[in-house]
Amino acid sequence: MPFAARIAFAFFALALGAAAAVPGPAVPGGSVVTLQKTEAGYQLLRNGAPYFIRGAGGDGDRALLAASGGNSVRTWGVDDAQRVLDDAQAHGLTVALGFWMGHERHGFKYDDERAVKEQLERARAAVLKFKDHPALLLWAFGNEMEGFEAGANPQIWLAVEGLAAMAKALDPNHPRMTVMAELGGKRVVSVHRYCPSIDIVGINTYGGGPSVAARYRELGGTKPFILTEYGPNGTWEVGKSAWKAPLEPTSTQKAAAYRATYVQTILREQGKLCLGSYAFIWGHKREATATWYGMMLRDGARLEAVDTLAQLWGGKAPEHPCPTIEPLAADQTEGKPGETISVTLHATSSRAGTLRAEWILEYDLPGGENGGDAEPEPPAYPGAIVRAGLNGATIKLPQDGGGYRLLAIVRDSFGGAATATLPLHVVGARPRSFATKAALPLVLFQAGLAAPPYAWSGWMGNTAAIEVEGASNERPRDGKPTMRCAFRERGGWGGVVWQSPANDWGKRPGGYDLTGAKRLTLWARGASGGEKVSFKLGLLGDDVPFKDSATAALETTLTAEWKRYTIDLAGLDLSCLKTGFSWTVAARGEPVVFYLDEIKYEP
Repeated sequence: MPFAARIAFAFFALALGAAAAVPGPAVPGGSVVTLQKTEAGYQLLRNGAPYFIRGAGGDGDRALLAASGGNSVRTWGVDDAQRVLDDAQAHGLTVALGFWMGHERHGFKYDDERAVKEQLERARAAVLKFKDHPALLLWAFGNEMEGFEAGANPQIWLAVEGLAAMAKALDPNHPRMTVMAELGGKRVVSVHRYCPSIDIVGINTYGGGPSVAARYRELGGTKPFILTEYGPNGTWEVGKSAWKAPLEPTSTQKAAAYRATYVQTILREQGKLCLGSYAFIWGHKREATATWYGMMLRDGARLEAVDTLAQLWGGKAPEHPCPTIEPLAADQTEGKPGETISVTLHATSSRAGTLRAEWILEYDLPGGENGGDAEPEPPAYPGAIVRAGLNGATIKLPQDGGGYRLLAIVRDSFGGAATATLPLHVVGARPRSFATKAALPLVLFQAGLAAPPYAWSGWMGNTAAIEVEGASNERPRDGKPTMRCAFRERGGWGGVVWQSPANDWGKRPGGYDLTGAKRLTLWARGASGGEKVSFKLGLLGDDVPFKDSATAALETTLTAEWKRYTIDLAGLDLSCLKTGFSWTVAARGEPVVFYLDEIKYEP
C-alpha cells in the first residue's frame, strides 16, 4: 500500500475510534479498565479501583502465581485466548491479551495492502470475541514486530495504529498497548508520532531493565509504560567464552537481576510512568539453553526468581526457599576428545541434607538471538558423565568436536531447584548434523497445533507476491481453519520452505530425525482447480554446512475439492530433515491461490 494511502487508512481508523474515547457502560460480568492521569503520572483503574500490574508471561502454575502475589498474565497471541482467560479468571488473575502481528523476518510485508487488511480483520474478530471477558485487562497489539534494528518503518507503526483505533472504537473499556524490543533506534519517537490510539508502551528489556525509565524519558517517551518482558541478561548482554559461547548466569544471579529491575524501575516508577510489569518467563522455555529464561524447570520445579518475585509482590513467601548456587568452576574448559575435566559445584539450602544434584551434558547449538523463535532440542551425552555428585562432576569429553554445555541442577525436597551451566569445547571437527528424534506421526500443520516442529519461514522467489494465512475459514475441510497460500502476481514464481531452525538455510544445526516415516501426507485444494503446485522436502545439499539427508518431491495439479496427497519416503535416509516441507508455484498469466491442511509424516 502506498505510504500516503497508509496514512489515510490509519487516520480513517482513528476517526472511527474518536467517538469511543470515553469508556462505555460495563457489560454484566465484564470489566472496565481506564487509564487515569494524575499529578504524578498515570495509574490504571480496574472497575474504579487502582490496579498496579504484578504479572508474568508464560503458562506456568497459575495457582502458584496467585499465591506469590501475582495478579496478571500476558499472552503474545490469541490462539489459546479462551482457555487462558477462563483459567486466569478461575485464579483471580487478569490478562493482557496479545494479538500477534506479522514480522518482516518471517516474511510478512507491511507494504502489502491485502495482508495488512487481513491482519486487521483477524484482530477485529478477536476484539469482538473477547472484549467482554471479565479477566481481560488490556489489549497488546504486536510484539517486537518492528524488528531488531532501527524500528522506524512507518508502515509498521501505522498498522499498529490501525489495530489500536479499531479496538478503541469496538472496545472502549480496555486500554491499548503495543510492545517493542527495548528502546533502540526510533522506536519511541515512532510510537508517539504514528500511534495516537496506543495508550501504553510495552517494553521488553533485560540487562537494561534498571535504567529503562530514564532512557525512555531521554528519548522523548511520555506515554505510560509497562515492562512486558524483563529478567536475566540476554545472550547478547553477557560475556563469552574463548569460542564465543555466551556465559549463562546462575539461577541465583538471575534472581538478583529480577530484583534489580523491579526495585530500580518498577517500584521507583509506580504512580509515575510505570503501570506495572510482566516478568519473563513464568514456566519453562528452551531459548539459548534449557534454563536461560525459564523461572521453572520443565517438570514445574521453581527456581529462585519465583521466590524473589513473591517477596517483591508481597505474596506468600515459600516456607522452604529455593537452593542458592555459585557459578561452576572447572580445571579446564577445553580439551581433546576423551580427555577428562573436573568440575566443582557449590550449592546451599536453608535445610541441610535435603539437596541432590543431577548433571546433563548437551551439544551447545547456536541460538537465543532469534527473537524467541522455536529452537530444536540438542543431543545429550549421558555417557560423558563419569562421576556426578553434589560437590561436582567429572566429564569425559565426547568424540565430536565443537561446543558443549554442562548443566547442573540442584534440587531440594520441597519443589525448589537451582541451576548453573558451563560451556565446554572439544577440539576437532564438529558433526554435520544434529537432528532431534521425532515421535511419529509428526504433524507439521493442522488447526490448533500449539508448537509446530518446522517454521514456514523460508520465503523464496518473488517474496513480495507471497501471502500465507495460517487460519483461513474459506471452505474448510472439516470445519476447522486451514492454511491459505497465494502468489498474487501473474508471472514469476514463489514458494515457502518449512525450516528447522527458523530462518536457517543450512548454516545452523537442527532438523528432525524422521527415521521410520514411510510417507508425507497432506490435504490440499485449489481456489478454483487447475493450480499446479510442487511439494517437496529436503532442499539443502552439500553446499551448506548442515544439509538434509534426503529429498523427495511431488508435482501435482490441484482440484477445487479437498484431496489427500502422498509423498513416498520408502528407502530414504530420513536421519536429518532440516527442511521438512515446501511448496512452490509458477504463475501462468494469473495469480495462484490454494489451501493446505493436516500435513504430517506417518510411520
